[in-house]
Amino acid sequence: MNSSSILTTSALDDLLTLSATHHHKICPRQVLGVRAGLLARLLLDLPLPQSDKRLIAIAETDGCFVDGVSAATGCYVGRRTLRIEDYGKTAVTFIDTLTEHAIRVAPQASAREQAWDYAPSARNKWEAQLIGYQHIPDELLFRWQWVQLSVPVKQIIGQAGKRAMCEVCGEEIINQREVMHEGTTLCRSCAGESYFCFVEQPAMNLL
Repeated sequence: MNSSSILTTSALDDLLTLSATHHHKICPRQVLGVRAGLLARLLLDLPLPQSDKRLIAIAETDGCFVDGVSAATGCYVGRRTLRIEDYGKTAVTFIDTLTEHAIRVAPQASAREQAWDYAPSARNKWEAQLIGYQHIPDELLFRWQWVQLSVPVKQIIGQAGKRAMCEVCGEEIINQREVMHEGTTLCRSCAGESYFCFVEQPAMNLL
């Protein structure tokens, strides 16, 4: 069974329109994101887009693809149901937090070329992918595999409302993201995992 048996053109169009609300137009990666979310609905047997927080999505890139995933699943950063682990890959793992079943979905390497078979009248590669990705069957568009998370899903989510204070910088830490080192409570930055370092204020051109 593939998602085309439960997907209508109207439903796909509606989700693509929702995905495009933050963009000037729909693009091929948005289509891939929507289709990946629809496949998750089928494989995990969940009612999506969700109205609760049962499904967590971990995307391996940012950008248009993620907006498609959000439109199809209801997973959003602001709801703490979407995470970005930026591996530079158009791929996403969906986790059912109730059963802890997890499935990773990524496009087939051949999808770009196969798009032409489903959009023979396309004027260029971009248009072929935009149209073709909407019609290629799941098994030709994607590859997917059941996976096990390297850390428990409860640790990924953390517990809302929990607060701690970093004993070095004095800033508050939420969602159980503190790090304990030799009995000292640290934020990830002070524990050596920072993505920034402090510098002197640069000279500003105020013209």
